[in-house]
Amino acid sequence: MKKRKKRLKLCIKNRNKYKTKSKVIKRTLEERLLIQLARINYNFRKNKMLDLIELTGKPVKLMVRNFTSGIFKGIGFGIGFSIVTAIIIYFAQKIIILNIPIISEYIADIVEIVKESK
Repeated sequence: MKKRKKRLKLCIKNRNKYKTKSKVIKRTLEERLLIQLARINYNFRKNKMLDLIELTGKPVKLMVRNFTSGIFKGIGFGIGFSIVTAIIIYFAQKIIILNIPIISEYIADIVEIVKESK
């Protein structure tokens, strides 16, 4: 990788030093190819494509990784839902205590329906 970067830098620096047009055209084509290869390499590293390619060759490793990520997503969803529900219930209790006429009656009706269903 370091050699490619050095070559790319040298190509860009020495672009105008060539006298004949054919050499300049060949050199610019080589520069373009090196730049494209550098971009592809950067995108592969950025998107972790090599890891994905490695996983497709090992289906057991892929299944284990997906299984564990599914378990942790489920646990996170359960904890997050519990916290959000607790916050909503807390604020609903505070609204009932404030005795705001319309809202507190509506919430009181919901509480009665829940108690009757038990």
